[in-house]
Amino acid sequence: MSRRLLNLPNVLTLARIGAIPLVVVCYNLPTAWGRPAAAVLFLVSSLTDWLDGYLARRLGQTSPFGRFLDPVADKLIVAAALVLLVQGHPHSYMAVPAIVIVGREITVSALREWMAEIGERAQVAVSSIGKTKTTLQMIAISLLLYEHKLYGLPVYELGVACFYVAAALTLWSMAMYLKAAWPSLRKA
Repeated sequence: MSRRLLNLPNVLTLARIGAIPLVVVCYNLPTAWGRPAAAVLFLVSSLTDWLDGYLARRLGQTSPFGRFLDPVADKLIVAAALVLLVQGHPHSYMAVPAIVIVGREITVSALREWMAEIGERAQVAVSSIGKTKTTLQMIAISLLLYEHKLYGLPVYELGVACFYVAAALTLWSMAMYLKAAWPSLRKA
């Protein structure tokens, strides 16, 4: 890989992908610290999502490779975490919001790709509601992965509540993206 591709922002993005097997292993360890370790790894990886974008802009190191890789890394680590959570708690209360989140990611990714193909990608640019959804989703998943009480706080229950709010924001943001793209969809 060329030096231009291996800049700090892209290395952070690649590290997010590299963290996925570590999150999986930690979550499935038969120890008391396994799930908290998975949560910390996921949370740190989530923070690199903000950091890599900030550094890319600040250092003038944005690249087509980074613009491609960043959302892929985000979706991979979130999908892996959602699979772990549904595996660890195989109930509809966990599966339904996980399906909503994954379904939205697939729908919006396909919509963005199609809109880019017809030259109207700007119509479905990331919105503030999408950023809020992502932040709440990362907090929810971190809390759910942690699972244990922390200083008497019901971390898992807080995670479930955040997870449902994130799923609602997920549907809302998807509806907003579809509404923005509707005129182009109708023309097609």
